[in-house]
Amino acid sequence: MAIDPGDPPAPYLSFWRERHLCTLTTLRPDGTPHVVPVGVTYDPEAGLARVLANKSSRKVAHVLAASGLDGGGARVAVCQVDGRRWATLEGRAVVSAEAGRVAEGERRYEERYGRVPRVNPDRVVIEIRVDRALGKAGPGAGA
Repeated sequence: MAIDPGDPPAPYLSFWRERHLCTLTTLRPDGTPHVVPVGVTYDPEAGLARVLANKSSRKVAHVLAASGLDGGGARVAVCQVDGRRWATLEGRAVVSAEAGRVAEGERRYEERYGRVPRVNPDRVVIEIRVDRALGKAGPGAGA
């Protein structure tokens, strides 16, 4: 089911505020998907989903490689599932090492996951400009 990513219904937004492990899908240079577990935060007001990462990770390398192709960012998806409830956010991702943007990612991670991320001087934030949202997150969500 399509969701307005800038104005998601309350159950969908609530689902993105619960503590869930998510996945991030990036594309390798050969076009095959690379799917890894991550923590994700969703900020519909800013139109962003955020993923904290180490600057030397494969996911960061994939985003950087694809971002350089047209300058618009790499096409990615983040997803979470809990029983019959599921939610996917898609968009263009960029990587930032800017201290303020990383700190905002850390703040939102702590808010969602209930713990401060470990200290990592090599941390960056993958910011996904969300342009598509899908899912079934309300009561009685079916397959």
